[in-house]
Amino acid sequence: MTSHKSDAMFPGFEKIIESRIKKAQDEGAFEDLPGSGQPLQLEHDPHIPEDLRLAHKILKNADCLPPEVQLRKEIKTTEELLTGMTDTGKKHRTIKKLNFLIMKLNSIRGANAALDIPQRYYADVVERIEKDEA
Repeated sequence: MTSHKSDAMFPGFEKIIESRIKKAQDEGAFEDLPGSGQPLQLEHDPHIPEDLRLAHKILKNADCLPPEVQLRKEIKTTEELLTGMTDTGKKHRTIKKLNFLIMKLNSIRGANAALDIPQRYYADVVERIEKDEA
């Protein structure tokens, strides 16, 4: 058995886990589970390394999204809200929120600034507001 970092942090923890698994096996807790004996059906995503696909599937099934994915969903929802908005003040505040979300996404991506998602709608709305006020 190889030494793991968790062994040093929690002596005996691995033995406790192993004994609980053994007890569950002896009690038949793992018998007749759905999909038993069948290969796992992992979604093929070429952007996720093969060794991480199972972890991504588990997180996805638990509704745990990586921060980047969560931000993208929030950006999309905010954009959808903007399409039906007529109040200029609300639209302006929502655009500020959208631009903040995009800026936050771009900052956590750690990518080249040339590949950043551009802040959207701001110039168009400002131009329309100025036309309406004139």
